[in-house]
Amino acid sequence: MIAVILSSTKSNFSDQIINGIQQEARRHDLNVIIVFAGENDSQMERKALETVIERSVMGILLVAVNLNPANEDLLLNANIPFLFLSITIKNRGLPFITSDDFQIGYQATKYLIDKDHSKIGFAAADLDSVTGQLRLDGYRHALADNGLPLNSGWVLGGDFAYEDGVNAMKQYGREPEVTAVIASSDLAAIGVMNQARDYGLKIPADLAVMSIDGTKLCGIVRPQLTSVTQEFLEMGVRGMQQIISPLAKAAKSSFTPFKIIPRQSV
Repeated sequence: MIAVILSSTKSNFSDQIINGIQQEARRHDLNVIIVFAGENDSQMERKALETVIERSVMGILLVAVNLNPANEDLLLNANIPFLFLSITIKNRGLPFITSDDFQIGYQATKYLIDKDHSKIGFAAADLDSVTGQLRLDGYRHALADNGLPLNSGWVLGGDFAYEDGVNAMKQYGREPEVTAVIASSDLAAIGVMNQARDYGLKIPADLAVMSIDGTKLCGIVRPQLTSVTQEFLEMGVRGMQQIISPLAKAAKSSFTPFKIIPRQSV
């Protein structure tokens, strides 16, 4: 049996990761249990870890979970193979599979620059998280590499949620200085877009909106969202393959590919 510990993220990608895990588990006739760990809740995370450790599982996959040092110690001392998915873990060499978030921020910004945008907002990321920091670094580097100034007022934090996109657009205002916005999740991008349209702005004529994640939502909304599309299904498949490998305890970190899919919002 493999355990999946899942954080309650405010974006909508985790179902694809779970599908990848389940798909690979079926191929190997393995059962999967899923335990929820709350949202940045160290007590719930500890409870989830204790639950799966007591079940003597073969391996533990942690989806978008950022453990505190005490809970990391609990995980390390359990002597069970583990792997983090959809999150970069900077400390202690803990193994992960995710997208390259620096490159996501860089390539999203470069794409908009190549479309003749120079006033680009960066919205709705949790700037205290490693994911948010890496994407912001990529955004900053892309601006600098192309000789464009960084305006700190164009960088608006959040928690990857729909409401954070709405609030970011409210701060950009009815007559925004920015001509394009990189939203840190599909839901946040929809929030930006809906609020912009409530202001009477046309997408993309008055404001271009670029999303990060690339889930099915991008093709459902109108206009359809141009996105940095991550391979979440592949993260789940590769995570399961790695955790059941005889070399699982020597697992190395790796990145899954991503691509920019042009649609209608840029």
